[in-house]
Amino acid sequence: MVTVMVTACPHALGVAIPLVVAISTAVSARNGLLIRNRTAFEEARKITAIVFDKTGTLTEGAFGVTEIEVLDKNANADQFLATVAALEQQSEHPIAKGIVRAAKDKNLVLPSVENFASMTGQGISGNVGGENWQVVSPSFLKTNGLQIPEAATERTAETVVFVLKNKELAGFIALADKIREDAAEAVRELKNQNIKVFMATGDNPQVAKYIADKLNLDGWFAEVLPHQKVEIIKDLQSKGEFVAMTGDGVNDAPALAEANIGIAVGSGTDVAAETADIILTDSRPSDVVNLVRFGKATYSKMVQNLWWATGYNVFAIPLAAGILHPQFVLSPALGAVLMSVSTVVVALNAQLLHRFLKNQNGKKW
Repeated sequence: MVTVMVTACPHALGVAIPLVVAISTAVSARNGLLIRNRTAFEEARKITAIVFDKTGTLTEGAFGVTEIEVLDKNANADQFLATVAALEQQSEHPIAKGIVRAAKDKNLVLPSVENFASMTGQGISGNVGGENWQVVSPSFLKTNGLQIPEAATERTAETVVFVLKNKELAGFIALADKIREDAAEAVRELKNQNIKVFMATGDNPQVAKYIADKLNLDGWFAEVLPHQKVEIIKDLQSKGEFVAMTGDGVNDAPALAEANIGIAVGSGTDVAAETADIILTDSRPSDVVNLVRFGKATYSKMVQNLWWATGYNVFAIPLAAGILHPQFVLSPALGAVLMSVSTVVVALNAQLLHRFLKNQNGKKW
């Protein structure tokens, strides 16, 4: 009876999961993954489709101005840029930062702005010098029946924002963004794991197609508003997909909340980070691959530890109860040793997560 009580102590079973959780959480943080929702992290192994935002996620988000086109030939291009930059300095969007940076590089004096307003997913507006100015997306022009200039449609690899003065098209600014160095490899690795990769962006179709073709994505969605990103997530889920969403902006927050797993890029906005389940502190697309791999490894270790812990009891308790008596009798001392050994085995197996990280294709993971 004493031997049964000693061997049946569920110590190994009690530490099987917490040990793996503690190790995986600590190592994840050291390697660029901030886990806000443990359940989401463990369910990363279930991901079958992932939707990436473009700007600041698949691309660097460091836009540089490549062209300034002012429709009024008598207008001053520098003054035009200064006016747009004055509006954009109120925004945290990467495109806005690129325009403001271009104005500062030219040492332009930015005028004051009154009645600034943000139009969700479409642009911004404000009054400068008694005139109403708007900086908007291509979709805004289409919605309001305005013609997109031919010179703007030719810029297929650049992002173009349009400027309205008193609701009339005054010009446009073209900006270029670079694809992140590890984006192509990350997409390739995700597809190798049978995960479909999509992109949803508010940018124009030409830029979206250019990025999608470069990265060989399974699909892309352009000129998408925040609520439409949510619809994209829901549509994929209705098709039986377990969907992860990766984004960095305020506009991505609703989709991050709707997805089965929300992944925020660390360089993004606070709203996106607060909404997400997991934060990529290094802002690398390749860390999404690491998230999936480590999620699978963590779950595997949990299952292994449960088997070790329960397997020990299945084997030792019948021996302690005298199933082989009189040929073999398990003493209380030996039962205590076996109980301790099972705990040590479970602890050592959890520590093997470190070895998994070192063997990920020679990377720090």
